[in-house]
Amino acid sequence: MKPSEHNSPWNRRRFLQTTAAAGLAALPGAGVAAGSRRQPESPGANPADPLGVRASFPVTEELAYLNNAAVGPLPLPVRDALHAYADNKMLRRDGASGGKAVAGARSRFAGLFGVEEDEVALLYSTSGAENIIVNAMEWRSGDNVVVDELHFVTTFVLYRELERRAGVELRIIPSKDGVVTVDDFAARTDDRTRLLSVAWVSNRNGFRYDLPPLADLAHAHGAYLYADAIQAWGTFPTNLHEEKVDFACGNGYKWLHADFGCAPFYVRREHLDWMTADRHGHFQVAESLPGNRFRLKTSAGKLEYGGPAYGPVAAMDAALAFLGEVGVDRIAAHTQALAGELREGAAALGMRMFTPPKNPSAIVSFYHGLDHERLSRALADEGVSITFQEDGALLRAGVGMFNSRDDVDRLLGVIRRLV
Repeated sequence: MKPSEHNSPWNRRRFLQTTAAAGLAALPGAGVAAGSRRQPESPGANPADPLGVRASFPVTEELAYLNNAAVGPLPLPVRDALHAYADNKMLRRDGASGGKAVAGARSRFAGLFGVEEDEVALLYSTSGAENIIVNAMEWRSGDNVVVDELHFVTTFVLYRELERRAGVELRIIPSKDGVVTVDDFAARTDDRTRLLSVAWVSNRNGFRYDLPPLADLAHAHGAYLYADAIQAWGTFPTNLHEEKVDFACGNGYKWLHADFGCAPFYVRREHLDWMTADRHGHFQVAESLPGNRFRLKTSAGKLEYGGPAYGPVAAMDAALAFLGEVGVDRIAAHTQALAGELREGAAALGMRMFTPPKNPSAIVSFYHGLDHERLSRALADEGVSITFQEDGALLRAGVGMFNSRDDVDRLLGVIRRLV
């Protein structure tokens, strides 16, 4: 079942009229994240722009863009960084700029997520990380991997292939009311379990795992915990060491507001000794030795076999700087509050909710029970961008830092007219 994204144009004049007429109440603010230079908004801040970032996101001039779980739009500072990269490549002003961006992105990510720089590799995609993990491990027939049905499709493809190739059992936990518990994992985990794999925040309904209990469960059985973090990076503050997760990866093009092609991959330091790359190339070389021999890197950088995608890395460097300016704790407070309002509003309209209540993430999904084509056209007419899944039956919205209550009200208003 393929999700279809809704990105129809919106009349700018109508948008401005609607926004000006809306009586919007301010959302609760939060403190500034460590290292952030942007100050919290005052009580008199613009309620249509609680975090003061909408001017950095031109998409807000055309759409009520509630589709961050699909693709996060570029903010102006990231667009400018990509332009600067392209101009530099065109004019060859600074041949070292690519390396500076790599160092900057790695350093900023480490600082923002509470890890050491040598624990961070910059991959091309999220899927690459889980493939590296699986290929580095030694599997025996009868081993098992435990996942849940809220995971992303790549995981199922990967472990079905591992089943076929190595006789490893894939155990899939069903969700109940959009939730999978640690007890559900414990019931399926034993001493032949080698890996627990979760989507830290589910792409299907936004359900967010509490990682430390899962990590404790995995480690008690001699297994590892991997978290697909593509729907988590940038949506709430975290310290990966304290999360106890062994591995985590997520691409930049969603909530980090960077671009496709740069996926920070965290490998806990204790695993770097045995973790091996699934392919090899010049970028892993730490030192060239006589006779075409080499000393390879021992940091997580040893997983970067080839030259990085310097454009996406430049975007990542700028995006992480932007997130640090805004404050990830402020982003979490704003988006989770607004997502909670969306969930409650949809439930009040009789929607069958797939996102559990009081869920600490920015994603809300529900079964709308309406004619899909009619709803799709109505949303397009109102300039509301969301994602449909499950052949159009499931509506998923992702609330971003730039969204306001008016954006949520426009989505709910379309549904209200059709029910």
